[in-house]
Amino acid sequence: MVAARPSALPPGLQPGGPLTALAPMQDVTDLAFMRVIAHYGAPDYFFTEFFRVHPQSRPEKHILRSIDENDTGRPVFAQLIGEDIACLERTIAALLRHPIAGIDLNLGCPAPKVYKKNVGGGLLREPRKIDELLGALRAAVPGLFTVKMRLGFDHTRDFERLLDLVNRHRVDLLSVHGRTVQELYRSEVHYDFIACAVASVRCPVLANGEVASAAKAASVLAATGAAGVMIGRHAIRNPWIFRQCRERFAGQPVTRVALADVREYIDRLYRATQTPGIAARLHVNKMKKYLNFVGQSVDPAGAFLRDMRSAQNEAGLFAACDRHLLAEPTREFSPEPYPGVIARPNCEASADDAPICSL
Repeated sequence: MVAARPSALPPGLQPGGPLTALAPMQDVTDLAFMRVIAHYGAPDYFFTEFFRVHPQSRPEKHILRSIDENDTGRPVFAQLIGEDIACLERTIAALLRHPIAGIDLNLGCPAPKVYKKNVGGGLLREPRKIDELLGALRAAVPGLFTVKMRLGFDHTRDFERLLDLVNRHRVDLLSVHGRTVQELYRSEVHYDFIACAVASVRCPVLANGEVASAAKAASVLAATGAAGVMIGRHAIRNPWIFRQCRERFAGQPVTRVALADVREYIDRLYRATQTPGIAARLHVNKMKKYLNFVGQSVDPAGAFLRDMRSAQNEAGLFAACDRHLLAEPTREFSPEPYPGVIARPNCEASADDAPICSL
């Protein structure tokens, strides 16, 4: 539980080394997924899915589970999304009764259904509103207060002004995704802007955006001077990535992952994320959304992705996995996605299951 304001962030697993964090991803970073990631090598910090905050909201019970039942041994920050200050203050007061490492404000979600409500990335269009929000939340949070943001909504002209606000309101940790909201995940990541943030703000900065491997993490840190990296979708693809990052940062051999290891990961993820009462078809569709990322590193032709996407049930899904992952079980799972092999996680979404969304 957050008490008196701490003087520093929780220590990382690698004393003195760069930090790692699992990015908050809606419909992904729940308790089950955190446990699976921790099995292969936990990050230094976890962040929850965002708590939706509005006049009728109360902290979602399934997200609270990822805090209250967290047995990974790593701190969990509670992320909020909203723009009503009174409602945010009410939600913070409720969350302070739970064992959170701190409160994180979402200023970057690029999903249209989110930013059209003027929350998440939509707030980047209104620096004055952000000034008001940061001031109110800083006063409401006695412990660590962190922010995750993009470079702007459809331009970067306000970026330096936003960084000034981070300093003014004594934010304790800033995570920066190096794209604008409108760039979604399509453009190159503007690591030079992350470097600007590192040079401008007084708190540690986590670099976020296309940190696809331990080698890429090291290069991003060298280019930006950031205190660490935040990894989202590439941790779905490769749950060993945080362990591999620590190995790379320490100058140790990086863990090699074989296709047979990936087959075991898929089975573990499938069982861990099953929910009683949810139709098998819906769970298979949810797994396909995860596997759209995993498949980027299975084969350079995307054959696994095509085969997996055609599966109609659990037996068909695992048969596709066996065909592509156990035919050559010792072949290396590529540390980086193969060029041109594109994940399409939203193609599996239906009216019954929302697409994966992250900052």
